[in-house]
Amino acid sequence: MVLEQGALTGRYNLNNPFPENSGRGASYNSILKELDELVQAMTNIGEKYEASPAQIAIAWAVAKGTLPIIGVTKVNQVEEAAKAVAIQLTDNEIAQLEKLGDSTGVHTLREWENEMD
Repeated sequence: MVLEQGALTGRYNLNNPFPENSGRGASYNSILKELDELVQAMTNIGEKYEASPAQIAIAWAVAKGTLPIIGVTKVNQVEEAAKAVAIQLTDNEIAQLEKLGDSTGVHTLREWENEMD
């Protein structure tokens, strides 16, 4: 999941976790500390592109040859996602995100998807 149900948007962290009795809280609150380094890297990369961590997460998935399907509930989320496809991450930025993603168990491809050749 590209945004990990919102965990990679920068909105949630140890000081602002998901609601405790929610499915997302059950899935992600226990690993928010581990995700923090990845979200911080996306925030830092985003500063270069004037983009949010969510946009960098989308650009990361696109850079790997995927067409991410994201859940949105607001018009501005659609607009922000559309802007993300124009972001061209460098090989070094992708490698940094891959390394951090591997260390936290975050992958742009899920178990049902095949690697692109």
